[in-house]
Amino acid sequence: MNAKRMTFSFELFPPKTEQGIARMHETVTLLNERHPAYFSVTYGAGGSTRNNTFATVDWIHEQGIEVAPHLSCVGSTREETGEILHRYVNQGIHRLVALRGDLPSGAGAGAIGELQYANELVSLIRERFGNHFHIEVAAYPEMHPQAPNFERDIDYFKLKVEAGANAAITQYFYNADAYAAFVEACSKRGIDIPIVPGIMPITNFSNLVRFSDACGAEIPRWLRKRLEAYGDDIDSIRKLGVEVVTRLCQQLLDMGAPGLHFYTMNQAGPTLAIWDALALDRK
Repeated sequence: MNAKRMTFSFELFPPKTEQGIARMHETVTLLNERHPAYFSVTYGAGGSTRNNTFATVDWIHEQGIEVAPHLSCVGSTREETGEILHRYVNQGIHRLVALRGDLPSGAGAGAIGELQYANELVSLIRERFGNHFHIEVAAYPEMHPQAPNFERDIDYFKLKVEAGANAAITQYFYNADAYAAFVEACSKRGIDIPIVPGIMPITNFSNLVRFSDACGAEIPRWLRKRLEAYGDDIDSIRKLGVEVVTRLCQQLLDMGAPGLHFYTMNQAGPTLAIWDALALDRK
C-alpha cells in the first residue's frame, strides 16, 4: 500500500514513573521507525500532570521528532494558556492538538476558566500566533457524549473549523459507517478539512469497556459479546483485536480517509501489529 500521501501519527500519554518513562522512550523509538508524521502527547491541567506533559514533549522534540502537544483550555486563564503557547513557540514546535478538556477532579463550575470551548482556544491561538501552529481539533463520528443531538454536534465542530483548525482527529470507533456518515454530514455543511480517524487497538476488554463508557464510543454488540466470551484469555482478545481493527483501518483507507491516528496507550506492540498487517509503507 502506498501511504506516502496520508498522515499517520501516534498518541502518547505522559508517564508518571521512572519505569513508565523508560517504557515510553522505548515505544517512541520503535514507532518512530515507521516514520510517522508526528507524535501527539495528551495534557493534564495544572500541577505535576501538566509538567509531565512538558517533560514528554521536551524529550520527543529533543530527539528531532515532530511532536504535537495537546492543549486544553477549561480551567485555565488566557494568560496561562498564552504562556504555554509562548513556550512551544520558543521551542520551535509547530503542531498542536487544541481541546476543550475536562475540569480537574473535584473542581466546581466556577473553575471553568476564561475559555470555555475549543473554538475559543483555536481563536486565541490564531489571534496571537497567526499560522505558526498547525492545529488539530477533536471530532466525534458517534457524537460527543454531551452534545444534545447530531446536528448540534456538527455545529460545534464547524465553529472550531471556522476558528482556524487545520485538521481533525476523531474519537475512536469500531464502525466504519459512522465515520463515513460523519464525513458526509461535514461535507454537506461546507467543512472540508482532513478528518483523520482515531484508532484504538484492543488489548484489554474491561479497560476498553471503561474507556468507551466514559467517552461515548460504541462497542458493537457482536464485538462486545466475542470479547466478553474470552474472559481472561488476553492472547485471544488481542488476536481478535488485531483482526478487527486491521479490517476497520483498511475499510477507512479504502473509503478515502486521509490517514490514521493510533491511540497507543504507550505500547508499541499492539499498534505495530496492526501497522504491519496493513503493510503500510515505512518511508
